[in-house]
Amino acid sequence: MAVQSLYILNRAGGLVYQKDFQPGLKKLSTNEYLVLAGTFHSIHAISSRVSPIPNSSGITKVEMSKFAMHCFQTLTGTKFLLITDIKQGAQGSGMSLMPDAIINKVYQLYADFVMKNPFYQMDMPVRCDLFDQNLTKYLNEIA
Repeated sequence: MAVQSLYILNRAGGLVYQKDFQPGLKKLSTNEYLVLAGTFHSIHAISSRVSPIPNSSGITKVEMSKFAMHCFQTLTGTKFLLITDIKQGAQGSGMSLMPDAIINKVYQLYADFVMKNPFYQMDMPVRCDLFDQNLTKYLNEIA
């Protein structure tokens, strides 16, 4: 599975981190990234409220013909949105990790390098070189 992009949304739906990991992906404008994050946040919130299952966590996976979006929401409301290549399930590109395991590791890196950073303010854009370096290193290792 190739991880294409990672988005981190704060509890209000604001985009605090976005990074593409595959070359050749179409670049969006800053405004388009913010609209995408806000739209997903709204759809996620609506889906958790209209679900027939009590205390539903909302959207956890959206699958399209060429890619899938996997969402993990923390207890504080921060959302991790991972965009992956859909081909992994059929071809098994040598990577044995499932998207849930990848998101959990990304969350662990976020907790270790962003949340423990004394200069980081909650719900503000993530500007942490150690997080970027370790995230890139991890995703390169599992590719």
